[in-house]
Amino acid sequence: MSEHITIGDIAPRVQYVADGIQADFTFPFPIFVEEDLELRVNGVPLNGGFEVVGAGLSEGGTVRFVEPPLPGTRLALRRRLRISRTTDFQDNAILRASALNDELDYQIAAMQDVAADVSDTLRFDPAEGSATTTLPLRGARANRVLGFDSVGAITLFDRNSTLLTAPFTGAIPTTVEDKLSQSLSTRDFGAVGDGVTDDTPALQAAMNAAAAAGRFLVIGEGSHRATQPLVLPGAAAGMIMRGAIVYAGPAGTTALTIGDGSATRNATKFYHGLRVIRAAISDWTNEGDIGLVLRNMDATQIEIRQVEGFTIGIRTLGEERGFEDSTLQLGRIINNKIGLDIHTATAAAWNTSVRYYGGHFAIASSLYPTQDRYGIRLSAEPGAYIAHNRHIFDAPGFELQAEGRPISGIPFLCQVSSRAVWARAIRMEGCSPYVARHTGPAQDHVYEIAWASQAYNVSVDYVGVTRVGAVVRTYHQGAAFREASRTVASVPCLRAARIRWSNTEWGFEKLACLSSNVAGSPTALAGYAFPGLSNFTFTDRGVILTVGRGLGFVADAHACREFALVIDADDPRMIVQCFDANMTLLTDADGTMVTASGQALIWNAAAKWWQGNVDMTDADLTRRQVVRLAPQVAYAIIGVARIGRDYEVRAMSLACDPGFAPSVLFGQPDLPHGARELTAEQSWDPPSIAADGTTQFNLPLTGARPGDFASASFSLATSGVVFLAQVGATDIVTVTAWNRSAAAIDLGAGIVRGRVVKA
Repeated sequence: MSEHITIGDIAPRVQYVADGIQADFTFPFPIFVEEDLELRVNGVPLNGGFEVVGAGLSEGGTVRFVEPPLPGTRLALRRRLRISRTTDFQDNAILRASALNDELDYQIAAMQDVAADVSDTLRFDPAEGSATTTLPLRGARANRVLGFDSVGAITLFDRNSTLLTAPFTGAIPTTVEDKLSQSLSTRDFGAVGDGVTDDTPALQAAMNAAAAAGRFLVIGEGSHRATQPLVLPGAAAGMIMRGAIVYAGPAGTTALTIGDGSATRNATKFYHGLRVIRAAISDWTNEGDIGLVLRNMDATQIEIRQVEGFTIGIRTLGEERGFEDSTLQLGRIINNKIGLDIHTATAAAWNTSVRYYGGHFAIASSLYPTQDRYGIRLSAEPGAYIAHNRHIFDAPGFELQAEGRPISGIPFLCQVSSRAVWARAIRMEGCSPYVARHTGPAQDHVYEIAWASQAYNVSVDYVGVTRVGAVVRTYHQGAAFREASRTVASVPCLRAARIRWSNTEWGFEKLACLSSNVAGSPTALAGYAFPGLSNFTFTDRGVILTVGRGLGFVADAHACREFALVIDADDPRMIVQCFDANMTLLTDADGTMVTASGQALIWNAAAKWWQGNVDMTDADLTRRQVVRLAPQVAYAIIGVARIGRDYEVRAMSLACDPGFAPSVLFGQPDLPHGARELTAEQSWDPPSIAADGTTQFNLPLTGARPGDFASASFSLATSGVVFLAQVGATDIVTVTAWNRSAAAIDLGAGIVRGRVVKA
């Protein structure tokens, strides 16, 4: 060194928390050589991956990492000098100032290091003067407690007799022994939790002790390897697991059983953080291979974080007594053939009134791709009690890797006569197209699906049962549909609803015929809602929409803003045409008139309507559509049209929220579409009719066409006179009055009424 270091009053240590970006960290204290700097990462000394710059400088230096430490990493930089002489002054030799300065600097720096270490120690206050801190020999202090006597001096106490008092008003003195035994830890019995050591003896000893003392048991952090089944007796107050049990024992057994069997009632307990993992995943062939069995629980809180790799992950067991009135919080239930088995073992047991929250039931995509798998099973031993009643599941998720495979991957398997099983907000991903399979006579099951990768085609699979007892509510891409429970209008069969409007034109009951190329430029609703059009092609079940054709309901939207359109068709395309309170056409120039629930609507300038940007299909999750109309829309035509390709339409329905009762317009004088029957009436004073004579009257009736069925009546008594009718010409019903009596009859003035029924 060319100049000696200046040792200032600077603490020889500094700490940092890394941000994942910074690679250089400074230290403000001097060091003599690079080896004088100690670097600890998260408390562990680090010997490589960095360089030290600035040794020999008074202002300190910099530690430079090859790679920036990860975010959140704690770094500690401190000086650690060897306590040794670095020089030796010779008798009668020249005493150089530089050598003396270097030696003194080194000593001062070493004393700073010692002072920093002493500042972190437990020590007496200087005001107390001298005091002895010498401990007795090892044999004298074994199995005793270090404490302070009545004058504050350090002393040893016998752990079985010394009393401790909590520093709170009303606290009762207790022995150290009692204080230490208030909670039990598996560490107290030698459990290691390193994933390698066999912790079976320690774990079972701790569980037995907890039961004998009626205490809570704490299983500490880490992976506790068990080579034999474990049992926590029901006499234990409960258990908290911070780590996991890794089961490496014999197959066909239960890794962890909690609670007692026979007629014992395990009530009002608390189990938290349960984690049981199989060291090697089961082959799924033996149902005795179970991760966690909970026996005869009553009014108990159970939180399960993870159960993985068994044939049956979790079994709740009613055995002589029942399993009831408890709450389970479920976490990761993965790679089990059956995730949760709700089970009874005897005729005297029951399994009822249990609440389940959450649960991620998942299978790895590559795990046993040819074997069936289920998320939750309701089951019983032969001859056992089978009425598993009132089980409520909130927001379980199932990812069973069965979609597209010839196997069953079904969230619920019900093999018993259960009642009132409700599952809400279910997530199904990669499952079979069934939310449940019932092989027993279950009733009152409700499955509510919030999301499903199978789109809308989700149902219950009934196999060999005598009762159908489930409801499936699919909210995925159809939440608004569930509220649209009032049917506004329905045409259940388009083929049966067809109306021969003329020799070349067809109409449909309740529906307006639509054209994408309307002649002229009409501005009123009547110019777009046609009673009949040509170019419809019929099948045995419905109608094929060809180029330029569509069908729709004309809805009064003064009060109701949202309508649900239901179509049985081969991937139809939705259209909506909007009109104001005067039935005047609204266009895109008036702003966004309508939006849909599952797709975008685009303006078709030629047809003067908004149409879906995609077909209504199951594959695209657009089959179910709710349309919302802008406030200025008073009337709307809601339906489907041929866009891009021909397709068959078999049935149509329009619904809304039950809080509204909007009308669907058809068969009115200004909107004659959708009516199979047409009527008209007019005053008529027929002349005197000779015996066996006739007289005729032409009654105007808009829409009447030759070939329609026609009938007529008269408002006065017509004894002896028969009224006949036929469509004599377009829009004209010819009414004939025939006097069948033997004398002339003069009926007098009245009203003639005509009716036409379309074929």
